[in-house]
Amino acid sequence: MRNTGEFIADAYGLGAGTWTVTPVARGALGQIWKLSGNGTAWAVKELLFEKDEPDVGAESALRDAAETLGISAPRLLPDRTGAHVVRLPEGSWVKLYDWVDGTPADPSDAEILNWCGRTLALLHKAGEGAGGTPADWYERCNPASDWAALLGKVERAGLPWAAELGRFVATTAVELARHVSPSSPGDVLTSHLDMRPQNVLVGPDGPVLLDWDNAGPVSAERELARAVYVWSGGNRFDAEAARRLVRAYRDAGGRAVVKDVDAFSMLFATDLNYVYVQAACAVDPTVTAEQRAFGSRAAVATLRGLPDVGAVARLTQALEGEW
Repeated sequence: MRNTGEFIADAYGLGAGTWTVTPVARGALGQIWKLSGNGTAWAVKELLFEKDEPDVGAESALRDAAETLGISAPRLLPDRTGAHVVRLPEGSWVKLYDWVDGTPADPSDAEILNWCGRTLALLHKAGEGAGGTPADWYERCNPASDWAALLGKVERAGLPWAAELGRFVATTAVELARHVSPSSPGDVLTSHLDMRPQNVLVGPDGPVLLDWDNAGPVSAERELARAVYVWSGGNRFDAEAARRLVRAYRDAGGRAVVKDVDAFSMLFATDLNYVYVQAACAVDPTVTAEQRAFGSRAAVATLRGLPDVGAVARLTQALEGEW
């Protein structure tokens, strides 16, 4: 029986020979593998939780439109039949991309911040005029009753971070949820939705933007706000770094404006929802032990790095002169 690497190579018509897959990184929804053979290398993303065939239309269309505007990104490659996803014999779905060599983006580098602001503006230009409503992941969060039920499961499972989750449910979750709401339809466009330093590699020809899986409708203001928070240092933000990113965004034609704390609704919603789904995964008997362990680690790590509303308010004030 062929190994997984040979199966993928055959599906994508990469040629005969010895093909191997080695793990590179694990994310919340997928595993990244390096597929090597015939002197070449490719990136394989295995989607761990997709039951049905994933729709990659928005990802493919935005990535191609962005490329025409000068944004560097790995290609999403079709298989022999023209499909952009392939199902492994084990049942999970995979996508194949160009392999990118590079070093992680340094958010303290002024030129990287300029690139980030400019790239986000170009993405917003590429995605203008698209219809659709942002997914609930970016616009809504679980009610208190859901959190209470989840906390009960974590407590009954005896997980060591149950008390920490309990404090979060009673305090921070309530405070962040106050600023989560549906966005205005007039501000919605199609964009990347996950522009973080972890998704940028700097190669010989400059930065390359990875991980376009989440591409879809989003509020321009809210995506900009989240990017400024993440790239400027989070709760301990560097005000000048934040202003530099915003200036680069505005100079490149970006039109979104971060007006108040509510502009960070997407940031708050995604962090709340990430804690919820990872904590739920940690006590889910239907997933693997490895997936439960990942969920436990991810929930704890996110709980200890959540945005602080006071810090976000100060960040908003630091940007007032840029509009």
